[in-house]
Amino acid sequence: MLGLLLFATFLGIPFSAIGQAVRDARFMATILVLNFVIVPAVVFALSRFVADSPVLLVGVLLVLLTPCIDYVIVFAGLAGGSSERLLAAAPLLMVAQMLLLPLYLLLFVGPELVSGIEPGPFLEALIGLIIIPLALAAVTQWWSRKRTADATVMTAMQAMMVPLMMATLSVVIASQIYGVGQEITALLAVIPLYVAFLVVMVPLGMACARVARLDPGSTRAVIFSGATRNSLVVLPLALALPAPLSLVPLVVVTQTMVELLGMVIYVKAIPRLVASEPVPRN
Repeated sequence: MLGLLLFATFLGIPFSAIGQAVRDARFMATILVLNFVIVPAVVFALSRFVADSPVLLVGVLLVLLTPCIDYVIVFAGLAGGSSERLLAAAPLLMVAQMLLLPLYLLLFVGPELVSGIEPGPFLEALIGLIIIPLALAAVTQWWSRKRTADATVMTAMQAMMVPLMMATLSVVIASQIYGVGQEITALLAVIPLYVAFLVVMVPLGMACARVARLDPGSTRAVIFSGATRNSLVVLPLALALPAPLSLVPLVVVTQTMVELLGMVIYVKAIPRLVASEPVPRN
């Protein structure tokens, strides 16, 4: 289920637009600084509240350190943000987070805990559930451009994203329900951290966009990029962790639930906080 979901997700990434994202230097620099300099500092501060629990700590770090590359585009567009810029930036965000996530985990968790994670299952999940679907999605995009009729495959898979997302979340929760019952208090402890993250990222995103002197549409897109996280892409990595960290997937999924509710509020609130430029009168 997760492999199909990620394949459908990656189909929405415009691999051919990487050059366009690089040329959009001011917006791209703002997105990268916000997600890979400012967000890690915020996440480190928030994670100190669960630093005494390795399960909660790893789960919070794993999900909050990775910026969203898929449904952030939809939510930003609903709020009047520059969704096309986020779409072009998605490939670079994906590559950057996969390269930087191990470094952040090593810095924030420490070598002792990281060394206890067996690399075998972790690498299998990375290759089988992320790299292979990513490569297949890139090949499918290339093939669909060569053969117009095959574009229906991309359309069909992208239409399945919502059902696949719901099915995947249901399977993950069902597989972990016994652990949830035992650790419900601990899981509830991370909800305030996720809510605080959503609240804090609004002024921080606005400040970054103001420094870069971005237009309102780009500012809204920056705010959404800083706030939304890549929970479903890091989920296979969470599922590959050893038994002592078996509840990490539920810590990740909990963030998804909080974030989806937060996005409903964002769609209404962000356009009011970042007003559109007035239309000049003739």
